[in-house]
Amino acid sequence: MDSFEINKIIAAVLLAALIIIGIGKFADYLFFVDKPEQSAYKVEGLEPAKTASQVSETVEEKVEVDIKALLAMGDLAHGEKVFKKCSACHQIASDGKNMIGPNLWSVIGRTAGSVSDYKYSKAMIAYAKEWSFEEMNSYLIKPQAYIKGTKMAFAGLRKEKDSIKFEENKNKVINKEI
Repeated sequence: MDSFEINKIIAAVLLAALIIIGIGKFADYLFFVDKPEQSAYKVEGLEPAKTASQVSETVEEKVEVDIKALLAMGDLAHGEKVFKKCSACHQIASDGKNMIGPNLWSVIGRTAGSVSDYKYSKAMIAYAKEWSFEEMNSYLIKPQAYIKGTKMAFAGLRKEKDSIKFEENKNKVINKEI
């Protein structure tokens, strides 16, 4: 193979790449859609999407919730399903061992960071509050925002009703009164 053939191969590859990019740009120009500021069809009951600053403000606000009313909405079967997300790192058993995360048996009423044979983050040890349903609910919504520096990598439960169902599941398993 001489240098003239290599030049033809390189030119063919460059031309193919140029044609592909050119077709993409031309299609974007040809089928340009101007997106309106507001939706043309308004659905009642839906809130507009929040910006990043609005979301961070909402996370920082601690909203008081009637936990008993939320627990009344709970469903044990759904709580067990929600806990499957957690079971990769945690167990709920009286004789359960610590895994990636600590055993959650009797977690409600226990001081945060107090399981003796588990290595907690400094942030969790410093937090040292007693876990109540309210504390657990706030923590499970967004753990990293609630206790900054916790080593729990879980992003959080998206729906508050999921955290309530999860907590009610734990409550029924450990037979604690609300």
